[in-house]
Amino acid sequence: MVNVEVTRRAAHLRKQIVEYDYWYYVKDSPRIPDAEYDKLFRELQTLEAQHPELLTADSPTQRVGGKVLDGFTPVRHAVPMLSIRTETDISDQGAIAFDARVRKELGLGESDPPVKYVCELKFDGLAINLRYEQGVLVQAATRGDGETGEDVTQNVRTIHQIPLSLDGGCPSVLEVRGEVYMARPDFERYNERQREQGLPTLVNPRNGAAGSIRQLDPALAARRRLKFFAYGLGEKVEGWGWRETHKEVLNQLEAWGFPVNSENRVVLGAQGLVEFHRHIEAMRDQLPFDIDGVVYKVNSIALQEKLGFVSREPRWAVAHKFPAEEQITVVRDIDIQVGRTGKLTPVAKLEPVFVGGVTVTNATLHNEDETRRKDVRIGDTVIVRRAGDVIPEVVGVVLEKRPSDAGEQFDLFKRLSGKCPVCGSRIVREEGEANWRCTGGLFCPAQRKEALLHFASRRAMNIEGLGDKLVEQLVEQRLVHTPADLYRLDLTTLADLERMGEKSANNLLEAIAHSKHTTLARFIYALGIRNVGETTAKDFARHFGSLDNLIAADEARQQQVPDVGPVVAKSITAFLAEPHNIEVIAQLRASGLSWAEHEGERVETLPLSGKTFVLTGTLPSMSRDEAKEKLEALGAKVAGSVSKKTDYVVAGAEAGSKLDKARELNVTVLDEQQFLALMEIK
Repeated sequence: MVNVEVTRRAAHLRKQIVEYDYWYYVKDSPRIPDAEYDKLFRELQTLEAQHPELLTADSPTQRVGGKVLDGFTPVRHAVPMLSIRTETDISDQGAIAFDARVRKELGLGESDPPVKYVCELKFDGLAINLRYEQGVLVQAATRGDGETGEDVTQNVRTIHQIPLSLDGGCPSVLEVRGEVYMARPDFERYNERQREQGLPTLVNPRNGAAGSIRQLDPALAARRRLKFFAYGLGEKVEGWGWRETHKEVLNQLEAWGFPVNSENRVVLGAQGLVEFHRHIEAMRDQLPFDIDGVVYKVNSIALQEKLGFVSREPRWAVAHKFPAEEQITVVRDIDIQVGRTGKLTPVAKLEPVFVGGVTVTNATLHNEDETRRKDVRIGDTVIVRRAGDVIPEVVGVVLEKRPSDAGEQFDLFKRLSGKCPVCGSRIVREEGEANWRCTGGLFCPAQRKEALLHFASRRAMNIEGLGDKLVEQLVEQRLVHTPADLYRLDLTTLADLERMGEKSANNLLEAIAHSKHTTLARFIYALGIRNVGETTAKDFARHFGSLDNLIAADEARQQQVPDVGPVVAKSITAFLAEPHNIEVIAQLRASGLSWAEHEGERVETLPLSGKTFVLTGTLPSMSRDEAKEKLEALGAKVAGSVSKKTDYVVAGAEAGSKLDKARELNVTVLDEQQFLALMEIK
């Protein structure tokens, strides 16, 4: 027999964790720090492992894992999951026509009062039926053909917003219907991680949700961070006195702990429907998830029953569409754009197509690997997607429409003859990297603003007053082309700029003059060489002692510097091999820049000297830059990727593949509280 105290403790932990999950996942309002939550969760896991008889089906520990399935079991719905009619007229007339049909079926005249409707969002995900018996989730099933779906209970358990059990007051049998979806930020993060690892990406959030729920391995579904909105009921249960309106159904679902989207509204008549449609279409881009329209439902349950169905579609509901977010068009050419950090991005030049409410002529292909994986070629007919404020992208090729004279498979290096299309500098692609980059960082016009801002930043040359707006003016008016031009600016030129004046101009000139006296480490860092951060810049300054020695060093000599490997060595070699960059460095030195090779550098042993950290995810109490600064002040090195040489990984919220890699390599992982504690100890 299990000790009574242990039983009570397990029950208390389950109740606590379920409550915290509700506030975190449904209300988006965490009640306790992650570290404290993790502590409670681990305690419950330990108790259940030590006493298996304490494990319950609704325990929060049962959300992740489960055996890999051989296939899905068919589930016949007690009440068919029927689809609703789609109103494809996206104008106001679509709403007006629906109201007219409802009024006609109800026999209402012009003098009769307007019909009350509930307006909701039409989520672009996967419809799911959740069955609860005695308040416990016993089955989750897909819509399927409406009559028969698939049992996907194990996968649905991984969705934290879906309650595994309900508090008292619910019927003995309850079926809740809603939509599983993938939020846009989660979709983008997932695809970015996949691209970084050279793995296939998801086509769109809807496919991400549907594909996840129909994975035979629940662990794969868990990694995609799916979410859920409830919007209705399945099997009817007798004795529900409150069930007189659809709005009351939504309120009750929310009271039971289900997430119900707040953008639902009771409106009067056609004008109310029109106003809701306009309101949601205007805010569609700001939503964190995809919708493809809105849904109108007659609010009164009695009137719903009176209206009934036609061709298995309810007369009392309709989906009113928005402009489609995916369309088909033709690729006329593939251009290469240079980003502000030198990243080269292939962009499809399209036959103009109206998608997501705008006319699209360009769509990103992300990088060479993605373009080749999708096998996008000039002349191809492609599917283009634009959702929200996301840049339009090509998500796939319609291969059966490929013309016989379609271009060859995309090769970025060959297409550019190995040179940046903007400045002519060499392009490079580091091992394991998805992107090609321009090496002309100090010279390339496409990178000009970013290079200047980095050069002037506090931890580089520390030119106070040289911010975004001013740099934008200097570049757009062609007053500054490279960092060396900053040292040629005069009072008259600066004072004439917008929002400057003589006083501000004088202050900036003083800051520029002051920056001439710096350290070698700061200067190396200010050059903006890829993979060369502050710590590496200090290591180079200490090791080589002078800029000339660094410039003369080959990759082998650079790798003699502690913690410098082939990736960093290749980056700095490529940068210094570009004549444009060497010319700018020469101009900077000619401007009067000087440094004491070790001035201001701390050579004593610091508490975290020799330790390598990797930061991943979001830390609520500080930015990543602040965390990096604290670590480097204590002598630690902050790396961008996890390897066997990594000592600690600091994992915040939404930690991604770096956390997985740390666990794979058994690297010590610190949450925010542990990280802060380490800082205090040191």
